[in-house]
Amino acid sequence: MPDRPSGLRLMHVHAHPDDESSKGAASTAMYVKEGVDVHVATCTGGERGSILNPKMDRPDILENITEIRRQEMERARDILGVRQDWLGFVDSGWPEGDPLPPLPDGCFALVPLEEAAEPLVRLIRSFRPHVVTTYDERGGYPHPDHVKCHEVSVAAFEAAGDPDRYPDAGEPWQPLKLYYHHGWSWAKTKALHDAMLAHDLESPYGERLATWKREPEWDDRITTRVSCSDFFGVRDQALLAHATQIDPDGMWFAIPREIQQSVWPTEDYELVVSHVDSPTPEDDLFAGITDPA
Repeated sequence: MPDRPSGLRLMHVHAHPDDESSKGAASTAMYVKEGVDVHVATCTGGERGSILNPKMDRPDILENITEIRRQEMERARDILGVRQDWLGFVDSGWPEGDPLPPLPDGCFALVPLEEAAEPLVRLIRSFRPHVVTTYDERGGYPHPDHVKCHEVSVAAFEAAGDPDRYPDAGEPWQPLKLYYHHGWSWAKTKALHDAMLAHDLESPYGERLATWKREPEWDDRITTRVSCSDFFGVRDQALLAHATQIDPDGMWFAIPREIQQSVWPTEDYELVVSHVDSPTPEDDLFAGITDPA
C-alpha cells in the first residue's frame, strides 16, 4: 500500500448508472481497498438509456427500467465498495435522426447550469472530497448528459469553496484536485488490438482503428496513469451488475483480462486543476496531498 496520509476522500461525478463501472472502476476499487473513502455522484437515473443486453430486452424490463437501473446501481456500488448519491435529474436520452430531434422537456441537459450545479455543490460540501473526477469537455463521448455532467462538475468544483456561492448549500469546501477521465486513447486501443493479433485472436478494434481520426494532442493531455490491473476483475463484476446496459458477450469482454493486464495495466486521467504541488506525470490521484483535513 502506498505511503499516503489517512482520511483521504475521492468523488467521481457520472452522468448515468453504469458509468461508474465503465470509467475508472478498477482504480476506484484499488483506492477503496487502500482505505480511501470513495463517493459516486450519479446525475441521472438512466431512465432513457437503451437496453444493450439482448437477454434483458423484454417488455417487463422496459416497463420497470427506472427501478431496475437503481437496483443495478446498488449491486455495482456494493461490489466497488463506494457510497453513492443520486443528484435527481432525468436522463436526456440519446437523440437520433437528421436533423436531431429536440431534447425532452425537463431533462438533465436542459436544466440551467446554475440550478444543475446546486445539488453537486451541496454534496461536495457535505462529503468534502480532496479529489474530484469527471468527464472532459466532450463528455468522453457526445451524449448530452455527459457534456452536461462535465459542465456541472467544473462549475461545482469552482463554486463549492466560495462562501458567496450557494450560501444555503452547506459550509464551503474546496477540493484540491480535479481530473478528467481518459478511457480510450488511440495508443491504448492500438496496443490492445496488436496484442490480440499477436495471440492469433480476433480483435474487436480493427474497424474502429481504421476510421479513427487521430488527435495526438488529445492523447498528450493524459497526465496521470494509475496502475490498478489487480482490480480489473472487480471492475468487470461491477460492469456485469448493470445487466440491462452490459452485454456479457459484447465488446467490453472481448479482450482477455490477462492481455489487458499485461498490455495496459493503468487507468488514465488528466489533471485539470490542482491546488497542491503535484508535478506531472503522476501515478496517483492523491499525489501532492500530504495533509488532508
